[in-house]
Amino acid sequence: MSLTDFIDALTGRMTLEALPFWKMVQNPTPENIVNGAIATGVAAILVLAAIAVLALLTYFRLWRTVWFDWLTTVDHKKIGIMYIVLSFVMMLRGVVEANFMRANQAVGFDGGFLSADHFGELFTTHGTIMIFFVAMPFLSGVINYVLPLQIGARDMSFPVTNAIGLALTASGAMLVMASLLFLPFSIGGWTGYPPFTGKEYSPDVGPNYWIWAVTLSGLGTTLTGINVACTVYKKRCPGMDFWKMPMFVWASVTTAILMIFALPPLTVATAMLALDRYLDFHFFTTDAGGIPMLYANLFWLFGHPEVYILVLPAFGVWSEVFATFSGKTLYAYRTLVWATLSIAVISFLVWVHHFFTMGQSAGMNAVFGIATMLVGVPTGVKIYDWLLTMYRGRVRITTPMVYALGFVMLFVIGGASGILLANPTIDYQVHNSVFLVAHFHNMVIPGTLFGMLGAYSFWFPKAFGFMLDDWWGKLGASLWIVGFMLAFFPLYAVGLLGLPRRSVAYSEAAYTPYTVVAMLGALVVLAALGAMFWQLYVSIRNRDALNVYAGDPWDGRTLEWSISSPPPVYNFAVGPEVFARDAFWEEKRAGHAYQIPDQWEDIELPANSWLAPILFFSSFTLTFGLVWHMWWLVILSLLVVVGALVARSFVIDRERTIPADVVREEHLRWLKAVREAPSAPRELEVAPGNWGRPQSEAGVPE
Repeated sequence: MSLTDFIDALTGRMTLEALPFWKMVQNPTPENIVNGAIATGVAAILVLAAIAVLALLTYFRLWRTVWFDWLTTVDHKKIGIMYIVLSFVMMLRGVVEANFMRANQAVGFDGGFLSADHFGELFTTHGTIMIFFVAMPFLSGVINYVLPLQIGARDMSFPVTNAIGLALTASGAMLVMASLLFLPFSIGGWTGYPPFTGKEYSPDVGPNYWIWAVTLSGLGTTLTGINVACTVYKKRCPGMDFWKMPMFVWASVTTAILMIFALPPLTVATAMLALDRYLDFHFFTTDAGGIPMLYANLFWLFGHPEVYILVLPAFGVWSEVFATFSGKTLYAYRTLVWATLSIAVISFLVWVHHFFTMGQSAGMNAVFGIATMLVGVPTGVKIYDWLLTMYRGRVRITTPMVYALGFVMLFVIGGASGILLANPTIDYQVHNSVFLVAHFHNMVIPGTLFGMLGAYSFWFPKAFGFMLDDWWGKLGASLWIVGFMLAFFPLYAVGLLGLPRRSVAYSEAAYTPYTVVAMLGALVVLAALGAMFWQLYVSIRNRDALNVYAGDPWDGRTLEWSISSPPPVYNFAVGPEVFARDAFWEEKRAGHAYQIPDQWEDIELPANSWLAPILFFSSFTLTFGLVWHMWWLVILSLLVVVGALVARSFVIDRERTIPADVVREEHLRWLKAVREAPSAPRELEVAPGNWGRPQSEAGVPE
């Protein structure tokens, strides 16, 4: 083998052209310079950020802590936190990319500053990141953290599998980030439709990045769904039957069932597309019997349930937020449960409305249009139940409530536009316009992102033991609401005027005022994200004054508020037993909260495992090798994966024990802090005077 052959085998399809600055250097046209400078600048920021993180970990000697306390942990709480950190990191990239796209369209009359391919990469990575690596990790993180606490469990049913699910998702995110350093990414949109993403029309490696990143995310999410469902079925504490579960638990287990049944079609679709690209199969090609519409059906068999995978956990969050900050029992609890289940069922019956324009019969379109309209009924039931929960309640306007009120207003508008699009004749006119972009974002930003940001504000004190600064929180929430309206409401109008979606440029001057306003909205959203990061900094700086170790800063209703903030590693000193739906609220009402247990026992917990971080690194190198056809790296990575799984099967000591004396000491120390904490009045709920034991309204008639 010659040196050239060896280098080719080593690097696969990667050449110097993969570097973000290479095209700019080789062919310095104005367009290449602008696009190359942007791509190179972003890549440099990524490299410098990675170096800074590594340097800080080394300087503060945190590698041991990171490895033993985080990377190898199987504690559901830390896994949940890592999911959310991943989500925020990817959100920053997604929002920045959205600003580039909005800026380009603001000056897009007769041509913007981005090339068509660069713009295509941006809208593909933006959609892929925000769906698979922002929304999905965020909701998985919130569910991971909160659900076991709400059902009185010590951990998830399969702790190591839980860590592996995070590892696969993070590996997919890392693969997307790697595409900043080694270009290109796909330009086929977040849906990846063939034949455009097939080898014939996209011969570069861009679609490979998309295929393997989405596949890793889908596998990780499927594992999460199985784990959540089993946890709810098997780990509920004594007394908690299905009708005593908090609404967030109902929303989570329903979401888990959707994950289990909706993600496999996506995984099958990406696998078939990979076979088309790598082994010349013809599942979706336009010759040799391929059927591109097969892909569309498979993708949207996942895609529409995915919408409710995103939205239902947020619905669960709103149920907790409205009840807590209204000081009332959730209105029509059973109706909300049945509405949740109805939405889940209907979500599998409406996928064809995503391609009304693709040629099926009018009768079929009518059936799926009617089914689409039906989902508005249970959703409307939820909206009215939340409004009636607030009615005559003692409503407190906190940061989570600002998000909640913004959600109600904006989600109803988005739902109304969805009812319009459920009519095939209307959808046919606006399907390929930015009207559809406005509708989709009108559902997932207020419906999902606001819900997850509300959850972040609501449960942050429980996770870290101190409050988030409320002033900055309300400012950030307000900027999110205003920024969203400025960014997407103009798209409804300009969509009706005819601006096609995914347009890098346009020739109608009438579109410009709307795109300029949308750009300003994107900047406001970026400012909202900045306000959130500054809020976190201010809160960490003032964490001693904002301490809520006593554990119940919001006068909560469910079990997670009955323990310290942050919770101990074992969650509950003694497993709880519940007799009502709002279990902790009823304990406070009866005067039975904060009792000393009669006896103490050793607590067994799952031991840390190195399997997840090994699979994280090896799955990344495996898929990176597949992207660039580095077959030596693929084989080596597969050997590591198989070897790690085999080695794990020989591990015998899979549990650790917390002695009863340690549990007793920690619990009594916390109970002493609870007794010594001043009872904060309502007006100090978000002030430093709230140490986690506010004046409870549990004894006030509702």
